[in-house]
Amino acid sequence: MPLYVYEAKDPEKGCEKCRNGFEIPQSLSEDKLTHCPYCRADVFRVICAPGLTHSRTDLHYRAKRAGFHTLKRVEKGEYEKIY
Repeated sequence: MPLYVYEAKDPEKGCEKCRNGFEIPQSLSEDKLTHCPYCRADVFRVICAPGLTHSRTDLHYRAKRAGFHTLKRVEKGEYEKIY
């Protein structure tokens, strides 16, 4: 379920939560919020970049399992095999 960020349209009329912005999980089929669920002030949805990352440990584990090798630089021109 995606997480959406909402902020108050007029920060002076909003509560502490909607003035600073709050996150709320909503399904894609739900309508976007128009009022703060805490103080009923008008809010708008903020467009944010999704947080997509890969775990380095997972990538190393998968590479090792597939038979690849990883080298770590020890000095200039000198490398040590990790696996």
